[in-house]
Amino acid sequence: MSKALHTTHIKSLPLLHKGKVRDIYDIDDRHMLIVTTDRISAFDVVMPSAIPGKGTVLNQVTRFWMEKLAHIIPNHLSDMPLEQVLPDADERAEVEDHTMIVKKLKALPVEAIVRGYLIGSGWKDYQQTGAVCGIELPAGLKIADRLPKVIYTPSTKASVGAHDENIDFAESEALLGADMARQVRDASLQLYKEAAEYAQERGIIIADTKFEFGLDDNGSLTLIDEVLTPDSSRFWPANQYQPGTSPVSFDKQFVRDYLETLDWNKTAPGPELPDEIVTKTAEKYQQAKALLTA
Repeated sequence: MSKALHTTHIKSLPLLHKGKVRDIYDIDDRHMLIVTTDRISAFDVVMPSAIPGKGTVLNQVTRFWMEKLAHIIPNHLSDMPLEQVLPDADERAEVEDHTMIVKKLKALPVEAIVRGYLIGSGWKDYQQTGAVCGIELPAGLKIADRLPKVIYTPSTKASVGAHDENIDFAESEALLGADMARQVRDASLQLYKEAAEYAQERGIIIADTKFEFGLDDNGSLTLIDEVLTPDSSRFWPANQYQPGTSPVSFDKQFVRDYLETLDWNKTAPGPELPDEIVTKTAEKYQQAKALLTA
């Protein structure tokens, strides 16, 4: 198995931000370098073990979707070559398959969540209220049921260490303005619809996903961040899907399940992961990429 990229060591560019998975470096006043590492987080804690190949998969899947869905909405990808940004061959070699050079945009303060199936926090909400984020649903739905209609449930983007909060559409209008809130909703639903139909043909159900958007210098809505990856979405194998049971996912479920067996209080630092868990998780990410992009 290839060596995992847990921490980046780029000295020639200033580090703007270190997230759970992505390190963002400043290039110039119009561009940034995003490095998608192999770090993995669970329960909001970054594990000391990394998953070899994970960052490359997330990077390639995001790029695949951005190019495939560019007819719906422009994205922040730049055509600036990496050699221009990182002329030092050693620096470049460490991160080469993990990078995206993107335009600097004004990020919107809302995460655009689209749900096609009843799972996760949506299922918990439905059990308590009969609705998901205030959107009424028919009675008698089971866990993992396909929703009668795809729904849009925005949330606020929390600061580091805090949790995102679900908001209703009226609150998103207050944050973004009525016209921009409508543009974000309509673009998100169209992106999900096209992607879900494509993925279904290749054996993957996209149960739900989240998108992020920014504005360019002209105020035009632009797709940013990661897009329709196993980290930002729930991908289920279509041939194992069975409503009424919580489906297996193409993501870090192996890691979560393993951590649940430990006497660990779900606060940092996280425990080292056994080789078997690392290998199985890496295989799931690779499998999702192969199905989608082959």
